[in-house]
Amino acid sequence: MNCKVAAAVAALSLATLPAAFADETAGAYLGGGFGRFNAGIDDVDQVDDAIEGWDESDDTYKLFAGYRLNKFLSFELDYVNLGEPSGAVVPGRNVDSAVDGFAPYVIGTFPLGNWFEVYGRLGYYFYDATVGVQDTLGNRVEFDEESEDLVYGAGIGANIGERLNVRFEYEKFDLEGLDDADSLWLTAAWKF
Repeated sequence: MNCKVAAAVAALSLATLPAAFADETAGAYLGGGFGRFNAGIDDVDQVDDAIEGWDESDDTYKLFAGYRLNKFLSFELDYVNLGEPSGAVVPGRNVDSAVDGFAPYVIGTFPLGNWFEVYGRLGYYFYDATVGVQDTLGNRVEFDEESEDLVYGAGIGANIGERLNVRFEYEKFDLEGLDDADSLWLTAAWKF
């Protein structure tokens, strides 16, 4: 009889052990945000000596879903639309681009007390890009490309209540054909 009681107590203890060590920050979350994307080509000497560079910005947005394993590690999948930066490279020639795609991330977080956290993120951006060149007569040449490239960033987050997390972050994209591609974001996530 004592063996049966001891076995039952041991089984009950093992069954409740995960709850005793549960992390209240673990769980799924959904979010979105907006930002400003900057795209630049510094070295266009290969194209034409008259072109010194191209550096344009546009508004951007992202939607994301993730799962936080504990207070230090999360996995996230983002849909990222980098807007449509457009501008003249020389008088009479306008360049525009449109980039959007999906990026899975690994996010490492370091809590700064109960309210704030700093984090770094590393991902891989699978995207569709369209680049167009148009002259003043309306002649247009367009290039479409599907590619994937590295993306990384860092930021600071603030926990508002138990479920809302607001983040400000800087993200660097290693996009093919651009010398500079980065974005500043303001996002919010709701934890479930």
